[in-house]
Amino acid sequence: MQLRSKTAVVTGSSRGIGRAIALRLAQEGADVIVHGHAHADDAHDVAIEIADLDVKSHVMMADVSDARTMESFIDDAWKWKDGIDVWVNNAGADVLTGKVANLSFQQKLDHLWQIDVLGTIVCSRAVGQRMKRVGGGVILNIGWDQAWEGMEGDSGEMFATVKGAIMSFTKSLAKSLSPEVRVNCVAPGWIKTSWGEHHASEYWQQRAMHESLRSRWGTPKDIADAVCFLASPAADFINGQILPVNGGFQTSQQRDE
Repeated sequence: MQLRSKTAVVTGSSRGIGRAIALRLAQEGADVIVHGHAHADDAHDVAIEIADLDVKSHVMMADVSDARTMESFIDDAWKWKDGIDVWVNNAGADVLTGKVANLSFQQKLDHLWQIDVLGTIVCSRAVGQRMKRVGGGVILNIGWDQAWEGMEGDSGEMFATVKGAIMSFTKSLAKSLSPEVRVNCVAPGWIKTSWGEHHASEYWQQRAMHESLRSRWGTPKDIADAVCFLASPAADFINGQILPVNGGFQTSQQRDE
């Protein structure tokens, strides 16, 4: 119970990786604010699961891409338990499934930029300044392991640009908020969320497994475990870092060799 008596906020935690993170933090004793935008019922289901762990939960809905809305969200979240100890910027746009998948490259990039990048920056700066004033806190962002390597195709170009920006921002923010606040980033590899479960072709299924030294897809729990570690006192001397969670990345060419 490394996070007992701590208060955590996980943006985008009604489904997928965010849901797994919120539940994992709660398992370690944290009271958790579950955030969502379009899936209120799912967010409330997560909150019920958290309450079953004998910790407190609270659901808050807001559009991460709207800076003014998020300012109010942060005010209300801070007031819930008179402070926030852990803030996880997990909210991200899905441009691979649903209606957004049919938009143009430019429209998808704009959508990702507003939610993933600007949402992360606005929330991190506002929460970080509050944490710094009170003398402590942890901010965790979500990047992408292949932002360093690059990946071919429209999706690779978009995600490398967006997640690369978040990873660079993480390093700079860690310096701005030091020494009181720790800021780190988890960079997932191939994680089997909705796209991998229901939409990825056999080519992508095989590529995901071949590009990991563990020869498997990652799971939301893999990411949640890493986030939980970085949020805990056990990671107190880890700051300004990017942690790949991918089972050990290798290109398909390296695998063949």
